[in-house]
Amino acid sequence: MKIQTNHSLKNFNTFGVEVSAEHFVEVHSQQDILAAIKLNQQPIYVLGGGSNLLLTKNQEGLILKNNILGKEITRSFKHTHYVAVGGGENWHDLVQWTLKKGLNGLENLSLIPGTVGAAPVQNIGAYGVELASVFHKLHAIHLTTGKRKTFFKKDCQFGYRDSIFKNELRNQYFITGVWFKLSTQQNVHLRYGAIQDTLLKLKLKPTPKNISQAIIQIRQQKLPDPAKLGNSGSFFKNPEVSKTKFNQLLKQFPDIKSYPLPNGEVKIPAAWLIEKCGWKGKRVGDTGTYQHHALIIVNHGKASGDEILKCSEQIQKAVLKKFGIRIEVEIRVDFL
Repeated sequence: MKIQTNHSLKNFNTFGVEVSAEHFVEVHSQQDILAAIKLNQQPIYVLGGGSNLLLTKNQEGLILKNNILGKEITRSFKHTHYVAVGGGENWHDLVQWTLKKGLNGLENLSLIPGTVGAAPVQNIGAYGVELASVFHKLHAIHLTTGKRKTFFKKDCQFGYRDSIFKNELRNQYFITGVWFKLSTQQNVHLRYGAIQDTLLKLKLKPTPKNISQAIIQIRQQKLPDPAKLGNSGSFFKNPEVSKTKFNQLLKQFPDIKSYPLPNGEVKIPAAWLIEKCGWKGKRVGDTGTYQHHALIIVNHGKASGDEILKCSEQIQKAVLKKFGIRIEVEIRVDFL
C-alpha cells in the first residue's frame, strides 16, 4: 500500500478539475483499509469513480480510492440469484456482466458512470428503476474504528437519490462489497424516456439485453463523454411538487413535462425547467450547460470547481425566480 502526498485528482474526477489530495492511497483489499485507518491521517474520505463529485479546492486528509474488485454469483434458486460485487468494480461493466449471465434487473441502469460501492450511497436510478429495487445488502468498514458492518435494505434508508450514507452516516463507512438480488425472469420497465421509441427504431424486442442496448444509445446521444468534455452527468435532482403546486404551474405553462408519483406528488424534469429559463447550451466562461441536455453542467477545458459551482447557483436562482421551485444539487460537492 503506497501513500502519495499532494497527489493530483484531475484524472480521478470526471469534471477534470485540477485539485490535489493531501494524502492519497489506492485500496485493493479490506486489509489495505485497516492499514490506512491506523495511519491516523484524519479526515478520511472514500473515492469511487469520481463521476458524482465536484471538487472546488485541494482536499485535506487521506483519500482512499476504492479498487476492490470481484464479481460472483453466491446463491442460486429457481429464478432468483444473489450476486456479490466488489465496491471498486465499474458499474456499467457489472450491468453488462449480469446480462451475459442471463440475470435481469439492472438493464435500465446501463451506462451510469461510477463504481459499485458508490451506487448505494446515491441510490442511483434511471428510466424508472432505482438500485434499491434490486439491492440485497452491503458490507462496509467504519473509517474510525475499523469495525465491519452489514447493511440490509432497511438499514440503508433509501430515498430518491438518497441513503443513510449521504446523511446520518456521511463519510463514516467504506463500502467494500454490494450484494444484488437478480432474476432470470423478465420484468421490463419501458415507461420512462424514449426506450420504446428507440426499440422500435432499432427493430428490437423489449428484452433486458435490448433495453440495455437502447438505453446505451439514448445516453450516448444525449450525454457528453467525460473523456472529451468534463461533466458529472445530471447535476440536479428532478424536483417533486404537490399536486396543487403542479396545477398552478400547469395553468401558466401548459406544455410542462411531468410524471405522477405514487404518493400523490408530481415529479417535474429539472432539464425542462432549466431549458425554459434559457440555460440549455449556455456558456459562462469555461463552464455552462451541455448543448444537448440542460441538466448537465460541463467543463469546457479549464474551469475551476468553484466556477462550476457558481454556474449551478445561477441556474438554481433562475429556476426559482421563474417557477418558484428550488432544484437541489444531485452530485456531491467536495467530500464534505
